[in-house]
Order: sequence, then C-alpha cells, then structure tokens
Amino acid sequence: MIDIKLVRESPELVKENIKKKHQSEKLVLVDKVIKLDTEWRKLKYGEDGLRNERNKISNEINQAKKNKKDAKDLIKKAKEIPGKIEKSQVKRKKLEKEINSVLSKIPNIIHKSVPIGKSDKENKEIKKIGKPKKFNFPIKNHIELGESLGILDFDTSANTSGKGFYYLKNELGLLNQALIKFAVDKMVSKGFTYVETPLMLRKEVIDKVADLHDQKNQIYKIEGEDLYLIGTSEHSLIGRFINQLIPEEKLPIKNTSYSMCFRKEIGAHGIEEKGLFRTHQFNKIEMIVICKPENSMKFFEEMRDLSVILFKELGIPIRILEMCSGDLGELKHKQIDVEVWSPVRREYYEVGSCSNLTEAQARKLKIRVQKKNGEKYIPHTLNNTVIATSRAMVAIMENNQQKDGSIKIPKVLWKYMGGKKVIKND
Repeated sequence: MIDIKLVRESPELVKENIKKKHQSEKLVLVDKVIKLDTEWRKLKYGEDGLRNERNKISNEINQAKKNKKDAKDLIKKAKEIPGKIEKSQVKRKKLEKEINSVLSKIPNIIHKSVPIGKSDKENKEIKKIGKPKKFNFPIKNHIELGESLGILDFDTSANTSGKGFYYLKNELGLLNQALIKFAVDKMVSKGFTYVETPLMLRKEVIDKVADLHDQKNQIYKIEGEDLYLIGTSEHSLIGRFINQLIPEEKLPIKNTSYSMCFRKEIGAHGIEEKGLFRTHQFNKIEMIVICKPENSMKFFEEMRDLSVILFKELGIPIRILEMCSGDLGELKHKQIDVEVWSPVRREYYEVGSCSNLTEAQARKLKIRVQKKNGEKYIPHTLNNTVIATSRAMVAIMENNQQKDGSIKIPKVLWKYMGGKKVIKND
C-alpha cells in the first residue's frame, strides 16, 4: 500500500507512475484520496482543538474552585467535550478505512529501471544462461516419460481427487524430496533461517498478503472457518510479522520455508487434464527478506542470483525476464522471472519470481522497525521462489531424457537420491 504522505506531497509523481503502468482509469483515485485525506486532517485538527479546549477549561475549573467561584457552567462545558471528540473519531476512523481502501488500489512506485510496457508481451529478456541440448531422437514430454517409466500416475489421482492432482512413484517421488532437500540446504548455507509455517491463514492475514483477484481465483477457503489454504509459504512467512514492531538490530530478517501449496487455478490458464505444470497442489520452497529501505535493491540482486545459481547447478538452461510496468503487480516495485527451457514446447516457461515490494507490503501488514533511539520506520520486504519442485521436475525430465526413455539425474542431487544417477526401467 502506497504512503498517504507521498500522495499528499507528490500527487503528480503518483499520477505519472499510474500512467507508466497504463492504468489511467486509476488517476481519479489520487484526487479522491487527497479529498478524503483533507477531510481526515480537518477532523484530526478539530479533535486536537477540543483536547486543548478541555485542558484550558480544566485549568479554569481548578482556578475557580481555588477562588471559591461557581464552576458549574465550566464543568458542564467540560463534560460535553469527550462526546464531541468521540463523535469526530467515529467519522475519522470511517474515513481512515475508506482512505486505506483507495490507497490499496493505487500501485506502488516502480523502480526507474523497470521497462515501460502494457502487458507481458513487452517484458524484457535480460539474459540466457546455459545452452539448450540438441536431441538426435524423437523426444517425449514429461507425461509420456513418467507414465512409461511407471513413476507418474494421473489416472488414479483423477479417480481419487479429480484434475490437477497426481501420484509420484518410486524415483520421481524421491526426486521431489531430493529437490526440496537440495534447495533448503542451499538456502541455509546462504544465511537464510529455515521456518516451517502453517498451511492455513486467517482472513485478516490473507487480505493483506493477497489481492482480491487471487483470493477469488487462486485461494481455497475452508468452509465454516476463518481459514484459507496457502497458495505459497511466502504468505505465511511474511504474515508471521503482522502488527509487529521489530528492533532494528534484528534486520535483515532472511527466512526460507518449504511447504505444500494449494491453488484453485481459475482463469485464463486453468488446470491441465494431465501434467505437473499447473496443478491444485504442489511443493515449493520460498524465501523472504525484511530489511532497511536502503538495502532492498542489494537483497533483490542477491535473491535473484540465488535462483540462477540453483538452476545452473541443476544443469537446466534458463533465462531471466524482467517484468514491464504493465505486468507488475500492484505491490511490486521491481520483479524478474526465472524461466527454464522446454525442449518439448521449444520455449521458456516460468519457474519462479523475485520481487521487491519496498514498503508497500509492510505498510499493509503494519510491520514497523524501531531504532535504538526510539525512532520508528517501515521496512522493505522482498520475496522470491527458491524452487517449485513440480516445474523443476518437468524441466529435469524433459531436458535430461535419453534415447532409451531413461532420465539422467542432475549430479548435485545424487547424494539426496542414495547415489542413484539415472531413472530407468529395471
């Protein structure tokens, strides 16, 4: 959520940012919030005046009593003031909610390096890492490979659970666990604290970490309870700090977590009939950072580089894609996607996103930092996908397939697979 002070003091900057994001319909929100804020400040000014008046009358009452004068009228006047203040506060709190509602629709200020564009078609390729392998035999997709090796079962899961689910068997189940262990070990070695999080969150937290579109199209609600299944552990990792005042000496906070994730996947893409690419349930390792504002771009680069290192060690060709202004989420200051090469589709597909949200998310969650001198400020927050194992498995299976239908396991995973180097029919 954008800072009301920024809107108040630099409305043209906020409007120019909205234009860069090609959201001209939101320009009216800036004028609307300024009007509401003026009303809010007028009420606050009036309340402060009433408090000063109450203090003044209290002194006059004390003086009258000291001089043995009649203070009935003054006492009556003093008694009326708390009611007036309370009435004003009710109006002001109502305005506050309306202001925050409008502010939440105004996009965060984008970084100066973000390419200007209307949609994902104008996202900018930063670089490619690794060379796609050339095959001298007809290649199979991961579904064909998995079923022929007896390590993937979509038919049974369709009967037990419906579309968007799967059974991982034998070596593929072990490969999934190997990826989790490999990624967690990598993150811990880089100074991230490992945290196991709840898989469900209350609405108060969900409202502050997910937008309305995601709540409607992605997030599962638990019927009859104030609980929602998480679509990513980033939500519970950052949600853990809601309404907290963090001592500055504890910064930066660098957390990582593995969790199962659950998504409805309603919308343009939907759920595949078969496959691991887009499912209702999957495994993911996330990372978040809470830091001083002046350090957030340094951590953005560090987190981005960690994703690159991970896939380089897995030996999978990737590319880094920067989101253009029109494709950035409302809380995002800057975002890159990591995409892996699909030899079957002959294109790259997304496996993770790294985002700097500056203070927009922390303000929404009411996370603050306190310096030793007592001064308080809002920190910056960042998040990044370490690895979504299902998409990583698709990449490994399709890029590492061999002519006989077997699949080579990346060398960095051998120790997590009990020394197994190849998945093949015995």
